[in-house]
Amino acid sequence: MDWLKEHPEVRTIRVAAADLNGVARGKRIPARFSGKVFTEGTRFPFSVLNLDIWGEDIEDSPLVFESGDCDGLLMPTERGFMPMPWLSAPTGLLPIWMFHMDGRPYAGDPRQALARVVDRYTARGLTPVVATELEFFLIDDSGKTLRVPPSPRSGKRRTGGETLSLRSLDAFDTFFTALYDACEEMDIPADTAISEAGPGQFEINLIHQGDALKAADDAWLFKMLVKGLARTHGFAASFMAKPYELWPGNGMHTHFSILDKDGQNIFNDGSDKGSALLRNAVAGCLAALPDSTLVFAPHANSYERLVPNSHAPTGIGWAYENRTAALRIPASGPAARRIEHRVAGGDVNPYLMIAAILGAALIGIEDGMTPDEPLVGNAYAQSLPQLPATWNMAINAFAESSLIARIFERELIENFLMCKRQEVHYMAELSEQEQTELYLDTV
Repeated sequence: MDWLKEHPEVRTIRVAAADLNGVARGKRIPARFSGKVFTEGTRFPFSVLNLDIWGEDIEDSPLVFESGDCDGLLMPTERGFMPMPWLSAPTGLLPIWMFHMDGRPYAGDPRQALARVVDRYTARGLTPVVATELEFFLIDDSGKTLRVPPSPRSGKRRTGGETLSLRSLDAFDTFFTALYDACEEMDIPADTAISEAGPGQFEINLIHQGDALKAADDAWLFKMLVKGLARTHGFAASFMAKPYELWPGNGMHTHFSILDKDGQNIFNDGSDKGSALLRNAVAGCLAALPDSTLVFAPHANSYERLVPNSHAPTGIGWAYENRTAALRIPASGPAARRIEHRVAGGDVNPYLMIAAILGAALIGIEDGMTPDEPLVGNAYAQSLPQLPATWNMAINAFAESSLIARIFERELIENFLMCKRQEVHYMAELSEQEQTELYLDTV
């Protein structure tokens, strides 16, 4: 509430939680009535965090008619208020998450799912350190064909990819300056920006956090901010996995290490190769990859990105300093030894993604798993076990997995499966253009 006192110009607030697809669901409240959100919380149905990508109820879900579509209790997260710089009127955003009326965390809330995994680390005296790298396209979607927006500086459209091009960054300098200013206002630790391989494609890294929940919050809020701010500049920004058939897609790479109770990185043994615990974590992540692909590739369009020779992994393997592998151990000083998980698309729910990665790594550590030898050379050219190649294959692997059952609670698993199966059914009725229009803004 101190934030509102410091910003008397704010007349309205938004309260928002992430649903299973990472879409923000919530309410608009006059600022003068916002105090009761902290004392009493707010309410909306449990089913709201389990809507499909169109925002429709899941047919035959027990959360809808069978239960009377009853309410959950939503309380503010520890994040507190922040501005919404993409809106013309001064507005405060208050992230919330869902509980039962008796105060128990709601298992179907993606943020609660991540909190549950983090609690398992805490119980072992461990702290995950997490950073994300988010790729997105700036797009002119005003016509039937997606195009790169004209540069505000020159008025020209750059039709090709310009990897690490300062010219591409400079062409949209007004947007990026506003974006960094907004990230500072929202306490999102945006670090380096680069241009990527696709036309109008960029990547921004978010600084590592010793709080996995904040790292996921940062990624979720960053996606919301980028999409909202781009519209104020006259174009769209999209994290959809593959908006252009002929260009690489958007990924969301995740780097993580784990600290012990003394703050020491358990992946570091002083060597270039890293510790046995690093290899345990790698093995857990690799073992869970087929079953968790649905989390990393949750939409129909996601599987357009996961194809050979496209800068996205397809085989299940790991390597040192090799970007063709699903898991990469970046070159670094020993104290910064970490794992880079490269499978997820930009279209993921960050809470579920980080929960799946950290949950799998912990299983590898708990079970003392050992990976095969690291790859050398081009992973695409090697005979490796493959990720599920289709949406249906990924759904089936997720449904049948004993490893997924150790990471997520049964209610979330069932809700996610019902959601994805409904989306598969209705997505078949859409043309490719209609799918693109749907995913462009929602994911």
